[in-house]
Amino acid sequence: MSELNAFPITGKWPARHPQRLQLYSLATPNGVKVSIMLEEIGLPYEVHKISFDSEEQLSPEFISLSANNKIPAILDPAGPGGQPLALFESGAILQYLAEKSGQLLSHDPAQRYLTLQWLMFQMGGIGPMFGQVGFFHFFAGKAYEDKRPRDRYVNESKRLLGVLDRHLQGRQWMVDDYSIADIAIFPWVRNLVERYNARDLVEFERFKDVQRVLAAFLERPAVQRGLKIPA
Repeated sequence: MSELNAFPITGKWPARHPQRLQLYSLATPNGVKVSIMLEEIGLPYEVHKISFDSEEQLSPEFISLSANNKIPAILDPAGPGGQPLALFESGAILQYLAEKSGQLLSHDPAQRYLTLQWLMFQMGGIGPMFGQVGFFHFFAGKAYEDKRPRDRYVNESKRLLGVLDRHLQGRQWMVDDYSIADIAIFPWVRNLVERYNARDLVEFERFKDVQRVLAAFLERPAVQRGLKIPA
């Protein structure tokens, strides 16, 4: 019997390939961070779609793995010390996979911390602020007559895009080489302008270097595959 069977989540989403890393996700900006990362590093994995329509993220089995009932989450049968490891929070998963594979996070201490700095910038700023723009501009909040909440998050999103744009001047990626910082940030930028239809609202045409790097990001074959997982 696989050691994964000890985890309640495998009762609801059985592992067909228990020797592979198990990914529980949906193709949201946070979800595709991990599928893109897995495609980039070439680590075999099995994906399980967590349906928001069926509120599967609220099921006891999913919460047993992801205490905050948010996707993505992983269950790695070959974790540290050869023991299974359950992990949630996309930023933590990116760092774990980078360290496990020895890829996309520099071994140079200075570069490593600069990369983690921009990873935290996405988690603490870009994700929450862009997500609020999505709510107030595209989802249920668009029906609110009072546009002051929307405008607050739009203005903050413009500021954050400005931070990115200034930093990217003369740079190919966020921290010299392509890294988990890019994988964290650019799915959210894409979502803001494509999924949330906020391109004009945030004046995206002003941010030429963000546009340039987003285009390069979306050209990567692993990114193109990862954006479609789970289907």
